Amino acid sequence: MTKAGLIASVAKECKISKAIAEKTLNSVTSNITKALKKKDKLTLTGFGTFSVAKRKARVGRNPQTGAEITIKACIVPKFKPGKELKKAVS
Repeated sequence: MTKAGLIASVAKECKISKAIAEKTLNSVTSNITKALKKKDKLTLTGFGTFSVAKRKARVGRNPQTGAEITIKACIVPKFKPGKELKKAVS
């Protein structure tokens, strides 16, 4: 599903316009992003938890040449699915 498909689905299910559904979705994703930028953890009960994790610097390989390269340390977003989401998918 694409973002446009999700917007259309939300609009139909909630009986609202696509414009309002798009503003709502953009607001939700924006607020999740803001929380993660502050390194906060965001939990949606039953759905899952968004968080950030520190990834250490490590040595990797260039797949074309086989040469070793150093991959810098960074902070990455993580998502851990909730119990209800896991159950619904399996």
